[in-house]
Amino acid sequence: MNTPLAAQVRRQAMRLMLSVFLALSMLAVSPVAMAQDSRAGVDLEEWQRVAVRAERVTELGLASTPALEALRGQLVEWRARFLAQQDASRARLATLRGQLEALGPAPEADATEPPEIAARRAELTDQLQRAAGPQIAAEEAFRRADGLIREIDRIIRDRQAEALVRLGPSPLNPALWPRAAAESLAYLDGARVEIRNAWAAPQRRADLRQNLPVILALLAAALVLILRARRWGHAMLGWIGERLGARALPGEVFVQAATAVALPVAGLWMLAEALAQTGLAGPRGLALVDAIVPAGLAILAGRWLGNAVFVAEGAEAGWALSLPPEARAVGRRVATALGMTLALRILLDRAAVRPELSETSWIVLSFPVTLAAGLLLIRLALLLGAQVRAATEEEERSIQDRVVMLLSRGALLVALAGPVMAAIGYFAFARATVDPAIHTLGVVALAVVLQGGLSDLYRRLYATFLPTGAGPGAGPGALVPSLIGITISLSLIPILLLVWGAREADLLGLLELARSGVALGEARISLADVLTFVVIFAVGYTLTRLLQATLRSSLLPNTRIDPGGQAALVTGTGYVGIFVAALAAITSTGLDLSNLAIVAGALSVGIGFGLQAIVSNFVSGIILLVERPIKIGDWVEVGGVSGWVRRISVRSTTIETFHRSTVIVPNADLISQPVTNWTHTNLLGRVIVKVGVAYGTDPRKVEKILLEVAEQHPMVLLNPPPTVLFTSFGADSLEFEIRAILRDVTWMLRAQSDMNYEVARRFEEEGVEVPFSQRDLWLRNAGEVAESFARALHPPAGDDDGTGRGAAPSPETPPPGSR
Repeated sequence: MNTPLAAQVRRQAMRLMLSVFLALSMLAVSPVAMAQDSRAGVDLEEWQRVAVRAERVTELGLASTPALEALRGQLVEWRARFLAQQDASRARLATLRGQLEALGPAPEADATEPPEIAARRAELTDQLQRAAGPQIAAEEAFRRADGLIREIDRIIRDRQAEALVRLGPSPLNPALWPRAAAESLAYLDGARVEIRNAWAAPQRRADLRQNLPVILALLAAALVLILRARRWGHAMLGWIGERLGARALPGEVFVQAATAVALPVAGLWMLAEALAQTGLAGPRGLALVDAIVPAGLAILAGRWLGNAVFVAEGAEAGWALSLPPEARAVGRRVATALGMTLALRILLDRAAVRPELSETSWIVLSFPVTLAAGLLLIRLALLLGAQVRAATEEEERSIQDRVVMLLSRGALLVALAGPVMAAIGYFAFARATVDPAIHTLGVVALAVVLQGGLSDLYRRLYATFLPTGAGPGAGPGALVPSLIGITISLSLIPILLLVWGAREADLLGLLELARSGVALGEARISLADVLTFVVIFAVGYTLTRLLQATLRSSLLPNTRIDPGGQAALVTGTGYVGIFVAALAAITSTGLDLSNLAIVAGALSVGIGFGLQAIVSNFVSGIILLVERPIKIGDWVEVGGVSGWVRRISVRSTTIETFHRSTVIVPNADLISQPVTNWTHTNLLGRVIVKVGVAYGTDPRKVEKILLEVAEQHPMVLLNPPPTVLFTSFGADSLEFEIRAILRDVTWMLRAQSDMNYEVARRFEEEGVEVPFSQRDLWLRNAGEVAESFARALHPPAGDDDGTGRGAAPSPETPPPGSR
């Protein structure tokens, strides 16, 4: 059978290896070789022939898909050549245009310029026109090649979509079963006849006798590796664990992969090679022999992944699913069975190459495999869903749990739809969904095990080589496993795209686009330019931080600049350094900064309205750093907030209050509102202590005592000297104030407290009375008040309440007229 469907099936197993090989080949293309090719020129006549042939093929649409892929590959090579030629000529054109701009604008029609300049202008103009010709031709050819590639891609995609929805024979039709059985027996009988005819040939028997030692050695090594490698791995891990006293070893999962998969696959390869060396197998037998290694790999990989994900009890791993032991055992069996279905699929695909097996018979024989794969996927999907539901509630699920639930639901949907579509007759659609679903689960499981194994290995090495008490729970020890997981997750994207039918050409097209870049005006930005931008900016940013650290710790402390000025200088250096690093990084990409200036000018209007407050704070921050009305370490009061300035950034200023709370004040408020800065120019400040004495006290004596108290305080300056003011006659006392200048205004509260203590002590020694509030009450009708009090204390008979109206009714006696 040699149909497009069979050809697509045969290519599936080699897709991943082919794509990786082509990707590495594309990355290995030397930029120097591309530049040399562009300088040598392009054979436009040969390109014209290729382009015309491609246009004729795309117009007719009769070429096979492999022929279209081959033609597309040629067009991709031509497109790369034209792109390299554009890049090579672009630099020369930019140089010539710069030289013309240096000569100034061309004179008007009625104006003249010096003959030397006119001659030079004419020469440069001629060179520019001659240099622009190849560049324009290369750009036109590039666009032509790119358009033809897009047309071929469209044709191939249309064919793939048509194949998916093509209705074929139903494998449930009993009339097709006898033919499928007969063709299968005919295939096996043909393989038997091939072996018999080969044995009947004397030369084949002689070759067999000659190769018999090699064949026996290969068979013995194959049997040993297939039957004993796994046991060797378990024994080696147990022996190492006993010696190290560890229950689980670093990198144990990789040792298990080597002994459970790699060594048995090597044994299968030896087995296949031994069978091929016999010389008895014909084309049919060799097709089955070639399927031994991939089919065995599918079974071994399924069993190993099942054991790694559904870990047996007593061998826990960080990435294992949290299921009961019985469910884990079911999961291991399901994973191994899925590997067996893939192995059967590989055998049928290899057998489908021969003409004895028709497409209809191949569909009938493949349907039980598809049905079994669907049932196994349903069982596996239910296990994954149960794991997520048992682990957490829906609102508490992590991203890992949500991914597992998504895989479970997707696998369940495919498992239900695939066999049904195959039974109806859409077998290509079933193959395009069921097999990729199995491959997806396998790839994700491999990624989980790989990430878990690498993270476990790193954590153990981290804990081994770090001092006691250091652990990977935070810091770099926790960052590296996360980076490993992100890297593996990103690497899954192209693999999963290939699994679900993406063409290698599509991925290589994306790679070529990343390598060649996209055009932005006259410049072209590629992945290399982006990486260059990142590297240069990172280097500039790092150098800026190093310079800031040097200024902060080494240079500025040895100068006479105050701490606030040092902080402002370090902050300004950081802003300038980051700006210069960004400017250098943008320039390295080849972007014209004048175009960026135009774009920035157009965006400035919208930014001015939308980010007005942020821009205002930014400008205010620059003003604060330049004018320095406040600086770090100042004691300020603004908007009812008083405290120390701890940090001045571009947008806001951080103030720490005396309650040890942090207040973030926008820089615009510090510019637009009144701000009290107690320590702006110096630390001097005035303290006021209010004192009151009783009436009758000698004011001069009080003045003398207060002056002595102020002059004796160590924080009070004697020049200017402190003063004592008799401020007023209060309601209860004579009011005085001590006014003194402190050496450090930050000691204001402490100085007030010290003076109050000393004033209280001196007043007690000198007999000066400190008054407290007193009130005298004068009654004008004292006689009447006394008489009322007497009647209240001794009421006359019948007037118990003292009001002359008789006794009040008893509470137990209800008032008249009440019930």
